[in-house]
Amino acid sequence: MKKIIKINTKSHNYRIIIEKNSILKEVLKEEKKQKNFIIIDKKLLSLITKLKKNKNFNLIVIQGGEKIKSLKYFEDITNKLLKLKIDRKSCIIAIGGGTIGDLSGFIASTVLRGVRFILVPTTLLSQVDSSIGGKNGVNTSYGKNLVGTFYQPNKVIIDHSILNFLPKKQIISGYAEILKHAIIKNKNFYFWLKKNYKKITKLESKYISTAIIESIKIKAYFVKIDENEILINDNSRAMLNLGHTFGHALESMNNYKRNLSHGEAISIGMCLAMKISCKMNLISDSEYNDFILHLKNVGLPIYDKRIEKNTIYNVMMNDKKNTQNLINLILLKRIGKAFYKRGLTKEKIKSYLIK
Repeated sequence: MKKIIKINTKSHNYRIIIEKNSILKEVLKEEKKQKNFIIIDKKLLSLITKLKKNKNFNLIVIQGGEKIKSLKYFEDITNKLLKLKIDRKSCIIAIGGGTIGDLSGFIASTVLRGVRFILVPTTLLSQVDSSIGGKNGVNTSYGKNLVGTFYQPNKVIIDHSILNFLPKKQIISGYAEILKHAIIKNKNFYFWLKKNYKKITKLESKYISTAIIESIKIKAYFVKIDENEILINDNSRAMLNLGHTFGHALESMNNYKRNLSHGEAISIGMCLAMKISCKMNLISDSEYNDFILHLKNVGLPIYDKRIEKNTIYNVMMNDKKNTQNLINLILLKRIGKAFYKRGLTKEKIKSYLIK
């Protein structure tokens, strides 16, 4: 069954199409419109075998992973596109996980000052999070996603049947972002996830489809209100960053190695944000412990010993949300309600977590 979610922002309106076995059909709709450039993970070439000899589709094949989110890859692929004579009526189609989407969106937003862009996310993490909302960018030695743009896609194509080819680790990683959406905005969704997580992570069609749709609706809510993340109230798009200040720091300290996935890092980050919320008497001990137990049941990590070191707090200072050498965190007032906590020192955060 086909589901369409409309995203209306100040800069651009577009549709998210959620349908099984839809990728080739939707991509082929672009065939006669303009010259197309497909940036695709090499593991997914079998999805588009019918397009390999199609003169309207130029393929750029890369291997996904955090290493491609760099200025070097940005320059290399941009030069390939210019050599192939991309023009302003062209379309870039990204097929792959979140790293390919982030890099491709950054390229689409900058080459020739912006061309048409279609996203085909193929991991659970990218389907529920990075493909929605128009954030694009690359990493630097100073931290994750510190160079980038806001640039909404023209269309997002989501086919959850492709998730069956993913390892369980990636499914669980994506589930962490679904869980994040629930606890910042919808406590009933959180209760539903706790009840049905086994069916979701086993990719039972009815349950994984519902989880994806509800997660996208929550993210869309914040994107519509605060597209460029400029608000500092409870409707800020920054609410979507619950756990990310810690998570991104852990990923950076881990040199983006695959042994710690993005979802796993965010899982740890959410636990730390929940612990601070609990120490501040915003959520109860029972709510905190219930959340920790759920993560354990799912198979997500809840702690990292690097939290005990000073290094992570120094890395956190590079987070984009920070101002005046103070750390701004997203915390919880209660399950289903996040808020912006501003002006925390490194020492204060550490005192909440280590004592």
